[in-house]
Amino acid sequence: MMKETIIEDSELGCLIVRVNPRARSLVFRTKREAVYVSVPPGTTLKEVKQAIENLRGGLLASRQKMGRPLIDLNYKIEAEFFKLSLVSGEKDRFLANSRLGFMQIVCPPDADFADENLQDWLRKAIEESMRRNAKSILPPRLERLARQHGLSYTSVKINSSQGRWGSCSGRKAINLSYYLVLLPSHLIDYVLLHELCHTREMNHGERFWALLNQFTEGKALALRGELKKYRTEI
Repeated sequence: MMKETIIEDSELGCLIVRVNPRARSLVFRTKREAVYVSVPPGTTLKEVKQAIENLRGGLLASRQKMGRPLIDLNYKIEAEFFKLSLVSGEKDRFLANSRLGFMQIVCPPDADFADENLQDWLRKAIEESMRRNAKSILPPRLERLARQHGLSYTSVKINSSQGRWGSCSGRKAINLSYYLVLLPSHLIDYVLLHELCHTREMNHGERFWALLNQFTEGKALALRGELKKYRTEI
């Protein structure tokens, strides 16, 4: 293998493989622009590709994390039910001002937004504020829609799910992701009605979609398509 080899992967993007005379094993480092792989002399391309396959899950998670937007003074959230801004302050520590539907983070003048630990902390602080907002906003909205359409459920919980906006169990227990507060109100209602319809129809058969269409003025499929433009992450 050459001293530097570039592998283009459909999922991981660019992987730059470099031979390091001092390396004793394969080392992967994920950065924004590429995944860098240091390998000992004599390593074959086949061995590198096998290592990539063995580590694909973790590498994908790292790439997705790196692909997220940088949270800095230019980062904003302007959703209908949750607004976020970061401003520069004079003190040497971070301060968070939060109320229903709004969060402002006051940052030290010398804040290093490139620091990964700081990025993780900022995301956790923002997500916790989103959770509190979701607990105030979503259950009353769900209850109103249930009464309006004659549907019932046993319980509702707010979770951090990034795989789905909501779910409904066979016991009519509804779980809702706090990322719902990033959606416009009509899409929040679509997700809530979707889960409420599962209290009657557990699968996605014709009767389910007929019921959901009834409650969304025939717009169920259009709303589902619109929802796909949004993601459960910040």
